[in-house]
Amino acid sequence: MFKGSMPALVSPFNNGALDLDTLKHIVDWQIDQGSNGLVPVGTTGESPTLSADEHEAVIETVAKTAAPIIALSFKINLP
Repeated sequence: MFKGSMPALVSPFNNGALDLDTLKHIVDWQIDQGSNGLVPVGTTGESPTLSADEHEAVIETVAKTAAPIIALSFKINLP
């Protein structure tokens, strides 16, 4: 079972485009602050408004940046 802090992540945008560089910084910061897991693409991460490609990009970016350091939890709801 998971233990500790598992914050939901925002999906940062810049001029209407997904900002994956900022997302990497957010992930690194959460890890540096002691988070035990991360929850990308939840409702805080604008999941209902992301396209399928954006969804995939967020999950891939978070996974590559965080894993295997900490646990990830995500759910994919696509139209």
